Amino acid sequence: MWEIFKSVILGIVEGITEWLPISSTGHLILVQEFMNLDKSDDFKEMFDVVIQLGAIMAVVVIFWHKLWPFGQKGNTQPFRKEGWGSYVKKDIFVMWFKVLAACIPAAVVGLILDDWIDEHLYNPWTVSIALIVFGIAFILVENWNKGRTPKITSIDQLTSKAAFIIGCFQLIAAVFPGTSRSGATIVGALLIGISRVVAAEFTFYLAIPVMFGASLLKLVKYDGGFSGSEIAVLATGMIVAFFVSIFVIKFLMDYIKKHDFKAFGWYRIVLGTLVLLYFSLV
Repeated sequence: MWEIFKSVILGIVEGITEWLPISSTGHLILVQEFMNLDKSDDFKEMFDVVIQLGAIMAVVVIFWHKLWPFGQKGNTQPFRKEGWGSYVKKDIFVMWFKVLAACIPAAVVGLILDDWIDEHLYNPWTVSIALIVFGIAFILVENWNKGRTPKITSIDQLTSKAAFIIGCFQLIAAVFPGTSRSGATIVGALLIGISRVVAAEFTFYLAIPVMFGASLLKLVKYDGGFSGSEIAVLATGMIVAFFVSIFVIKFLMDYIKKHDFKAFGWYRIVLGTLVLLYFSLV
């Protein structure tokens, strides 16, 4: 039961930090320094990634009408006016093409360097430095962006080139734990003139193939076999992350309509500094 309780806590942390630009992987690494699962290192490494599937299912549920490319209801851009084409939503297929284009950089590097990154960069020092650096980046970018009119204010206006550039920023998060996948992509989007709302929404969509792919990779590489206890721990974390994510995603979409991201930047700087001080003293 104690392991289940820890899984609940980790699920809450994942559900909150996956969508706020403060790094879910970084927070999970830090939390487990103080409240570690009593499981093998291979299981804990896999757990930190696969628990994200619960969070990503929240995106699928909330944005289902914008993600499912089939059906006549609400089909403003059918592939054809009659026949089977009237059931295909061309605009959503185009959006998915942009998402896949943005996934290419992180997918290639992730497949090549996954083991090296796990061995050398998954530690509190890397996390704390990444938290601080991208916290500063958020503040600087928001100050630079203040008063500017976004060039892109809807997903439809997002070009494949812009999507690929956002994917290159996502690559930074794929390499350095603590950067925050959502944080990196939002910073990149703001720099090329995309509105906060579109930046956040596209980041949610981008998370779907990225997280499914990363989770599948970890599950395939995990060769320890699953005990009943491990299945219960993993399932609990995913379920908790799903329900927490539902509330956090809705909160963030409302928040950024009236506020910028500087508060998250300051949070990252403070947290990263505290972590550096703590691990310098212990």
